[in-house]
Amino acid sequence: MTKKHASRGANGSSRAKTARFVAMALMTTHRVFVWLTLAMLLAAGGCTDSAVKPPPVEPPRDDPKTNPTGPPWFRDVTAESGVQFTYRNGEEADQFTILESLGGGVALIDFDGDGKLDIFVTGGGYFAGPDKNQVKGHPCKLYRNLGDFKFEDVTKKVGLDIPWWYTHGVAVADFDCDGWPDLLVTGYGKLALFYNESDGKDGRRFVDVTEKMGLRDDGWTTGAGFADLHGSGFPDLYVCRYTDWSFANNPPCAGQLPGVKRDVCPPHRFKPLVHALYRNEKGKAFRNVSAEHGFKAEGYGLGVILADLNGDGRPDIYVTNDMTKNFLFINRGGKLEEKAIPAGVALDDAGRATASMGVDAADYDGAGRPSLFITNFQRELPSLYRNLGQELFLYNSSAAGLAALARTNVSWGTAFIDADNDGWEDLVIVNGHLFRQPAGAPLKQRPALLHNTEQQGRRVFKDISAQGGAYFQDAYVGRGLAVGDLNNDGWPDLVVSHTNSPITILRNEAAAKHRWLGIKLVGKDKRDVVGSTVTLEGSTRTLTRFVKGGGSYLSANDQRIVLGLGSSEQVRRVTVKWSWGKTQSWDNLEPGHYYELHEGQASAKKFTR
Repeated sequence: MTKKHASRGANGSSRAKTARFVAMALMTTHRVFVWLTLAMLLAAGGCTDSAVKPPPVEPPRDDPKTNPTGPPWFRDVTAESGVQFTYRNGEEADQFTILESLGGGVALIDFDGDGKLDIFVTGGGYFAGPDKNQVKGHPCKLYRNLGDFKFEDVTKKVGLDIPWWYTHGVAVADFDCDGWPDLLVTGYGKLALFYNESDGKDGRRFVDVTEKMGLRDDGWTTGAGFADLHGSGFPDLYVCRYTDWSFANNPPCAGQLPGVKRDVCPPHRFKPLVHALYRNEKGKAFRNVSAEHGFKAEGYGLGVILADLNGDGRPDIYVTNDMTKNFLFINRGGKLEEKAIPAGVALDDAGRATASMGVDAADYDGAGRPSLFITNFQRELPSLYRNLGQELFLYNSSAAGLAALARTNVSWGTAFIDADNDGWEDLVIVNGHLFRQPAGAPLKQRPALLHNTEQQGRRVFKDISAQGGAYFQDAYVGRGLAVGDLNNDGWPDLVVSHTNSPITILRNEAAAKHRWLGIKLVGKDKRDVVGSTVTLEGSTRTLTRFVKGGGSYLSANDQRIVLGLGSSEQVRRVTVKWSWGKTQSWDNLEPGHYYELHEGQASAKKFTR
């Protein structure tokens, strides 16, 4: 994904805006001033391509300085799980379409309400017909969690054995606030919403309500996420849209290596599509309000995360765009204000747009604010934007140790995850190239497990992939990643989707002598709680976690909160700042358990495995 930036002529108005913004930036640190000034000048006057510096040498995975010894943190349990599934992109037709590059996602969803997370996976597609130019879909699958990492394929039983289209992403939300999570599936040529209803036999089934709910989209949709953006209690929907590719618009692109006549085209060979925002009309319909919020065709959308990014109690939206500047929509009471450039999260520290695939947000540094992490392309650092407060962010990738990662990586699914429950959120990154024959990098790439540790008074990420287990030592064409506690033991597990090879289920066996506390938020009248903030006051420190919509890459995570307590942290109080609501506290919660915290209720309900 090479970069091409269109220069724009600066006019008097834009120069005035630049001057005003520089004055504002002087109130912040010098480093913030430098970054924000550069970003604003870029917006006013444009920039040109610059030479790519050679990547640094990747530190060896067995370096004892970066890889502590000990038992593996994750064990591959796919073989005994009963889950046998492969996302396929149709490359065997040799059409070399950009459609083949994106891959698929994973959702963790307790669809039947038994307290155990089930697994939904998107299937991809293929090309049919005499000329191999008809886009068709492979089946998606739903696997019910039977306990102890055993799963059953219930796709047919729940009504999802349907004619699928070429699918990519998935999002989960209870769109009508009836207490049951519903499914949204994205892809090429169709977007579908599946309503979770009773099957009349003490079970559940999914019914396609896309047309009924007003969600028809025959374009190319990718990442999606839900959150109540207007304070109605019902979750609204943001849908990323990608390019205008079709077989009528399928130019041949030369390969990266000498003698390779054709490979997948980069997105800049096509036009971007306008992203879509749908307002939820109290669970009865979705209304497209994209035009009302001034959305334009300015970004090749891939990822989205919805969370309270500025601490005002309302969910905001951050969008990762391929090769184009990212978006930050601050929620001003139902009105969205795009603030990515002034906030410092549109571009990298050199003022360049990056490939920007996967995304997550977390309080990685203990400041109590959600910082943003974005995965990128070969020769690009992943982007870590440290949240400074007051809607300002600092590009912090190198300072946080991320420059040590291999510049050959093409990174996709990602998640902040406190893998060892020490109270600090670590990072998992899924890698894999998109070109069939890439230059300067392998097609299959190793995933990364990064431990959040302290170094000279600041938080940095150390590559401990060698301690992650056998999965982290092998290479894959990785794409989607979902994180959740599959066996309710308080230790977050992983499910990873690959292109043209089976998905992987990784059981967390970090085995550290650390305690934990699990929280599930239940809104009043079952309203949506994305945008809520959970704070735990311990004996030595305070932990802050966020309820998020969207995130990772084309995937949906467990929305329960797990707070790692380390070996000695005591739980004094848990406080919830409800989205669009009040603040509420609970005392005397016992570590080693999940609790349901209901908005407006004083008691906490302990969940028993």
